Amino acid sequence: MQNFEYYNRTKIIFGKGTEERTGSETARYSKRVLLHHSGGSVVRTGYLDKVKESLKAAGVSWVELDGVKPNPRLSLVHQGVEICKREKLDFVLAVGGGSVIDSAKAIAIGALYDGDVWDFYDRKKTAVEALPVATVLTIPAAGSESSISSVITNEAGPWKRAVDEECLRPVFSILNPEATFTLPAFQTACGVADMLAHIMERYFTKESHVELTDELCEGAMRAIIRNARRVITGGGALDYDARAELMWAGSIAHNNLLGTGRIGDWGSHMIEHEISAVFDIAHGAGLAIVFPAWIAYNLKEDTPRLARFAAKVWGVDGAFYDYEQAVLEGIFRMKNFFKSIGLPVSFEDAKLDSAKIPLMAEQAVKFGPVGNYRKLYAQDIEAIYRLALK
Repeated sequence: MQNFEYYNRTKIIFGKGTEERTGSETARYSKRVLLHHSGGSVVRTGYLDKVKESLKAAGVSWVELDGVKPNPRLSLVHQGVEICKREKLDFVLAVGGGSVIDSAKAIAIGALYDGDVWDFYDRKKTAVEALPVATVLTIPAAGSESSISSVITNEAGPWKRAVDEECLRPVFSILNPEATFTLPAFQTACGVADMLAHIMERYFTKESHVELTDELCEGAMRAIIRNARRVITGGGALDYDARAELMWAGSIAHNNLLGTGRIGDWGSHMIEHEISAVFDIAHGAGLAIVFPAWIAYNLKEDTPRLARFAAKVWGVDGAFYDYEQAVLEGIFRMKNFFKSIGLPVSFEDAKLDSAKIPLMAEQAVKFGPVGNYRKLYAQDIEAIYRLALK
């Protein structure tokens, strides 16, 4: 086990009706904020109105910026930065899912920087300060509500890049599972794939003697799979308990509790970022395509760990005495699960143009080889994409 420091300053406020506390919590930090959201379902369902009522009751005023899309765009971040500077706003409140939160975090670092905020994502600058950010979560998926991560798409490339710095961790996040009742099944499924991927990136490690976090990872993945089936295919769209399990799992998956003492991989995320940058598909859908192919490509790299994953997470039993056979069965079950909840598992399923594969492979290694479980170069990444063609 590696030495580690674990610190998470995000105050989690979880449960029914908790959006009513948005104003009182925000007022601890600011009385004039940027209110950032997509302008979509959060408005149509009336959820944003509840947040505004809470802010107004606490004496908090706001300047509103909507328009966030999946794979949040740099152009909107630029608008938010300009608004914060012009209006002298000192707090960013995100109401929505991971895309809204990631956009809010980008605005928060850009508001205190004289140059282009893309400098941080292009690794020309390191983010050391940001305006405080808080979230009212409506889509469990990215875990951005309690993580240090922000991922932004620059339309000029298109390039999709991440910043991971402590200054981006939200000061508080409000999680009411009731807000997820109206999510379309596909959006819920994409969130499930994202959660599983965040855990798998940490789970696939070469670090030894990490038994506790191995067990935590495996248990969390089983819980996500079980409750995803209840919500998406089991008629439980309004099942509060199942929705609550998924919402809390999304935070646990990416607040790095499950990564303590381990060296995670993160290659699959870098590989997927090129898919969603070039084709603008949902991140979770892209991960459902990439991860089974990544496991297949690594079949001989650490077969016992991959076989344990197949057994502990996907229930591959002792009938498979050959480790490689067990791994292949695990991949088969993973793909079937993703298909069952409505996700693509191949380029063909998602109607992606395979001619873009060489370009994406090269872009993925702009900053060098990706992954820690196994270093992947452009030729490796191209091979993984090709394993995912059908």
